[in-house]
Amino acid sequence: MVVLSVVRICYQLIIIINMPYIKKEQRPKIDELVAPLIEHLKSLPLEDQDGSLNYAVTKMIKNVYPQKYFHFNRALGVLTAITQELYRKIIGPYEETKITENGDV
Repeated sequence: MVVLSVVRICYQLIIIINMPYIKKEQRPKIDELVAPLIEHLKSLPLEDQDGSLNYAVTKMIKNVYPQKYFHFNRALGVLTAITQELYRKIIGPYEETKITENGDV
């Protein structure tokens, strides 16, 4: 169930959240291309989702960035930003909701 939640979170980050650093006119094409991959990942058995998502992201990064140290650093920066965006937009608000519901630690 955790993996399915991660896939849904990634879907929300890519498609639903208004990302101001992606121009509105660029979003529909990205959404169109990403939607079938998301549906495929969601259709996989739970134990296959993480590895498949990892494979897809790694393959995209490997093919987008030239094989130079400078570009590897760029890719790591993107992955770090994705982690931070995931926490800021999805996980943080979820935790705040749960704290409200169940009390803080």
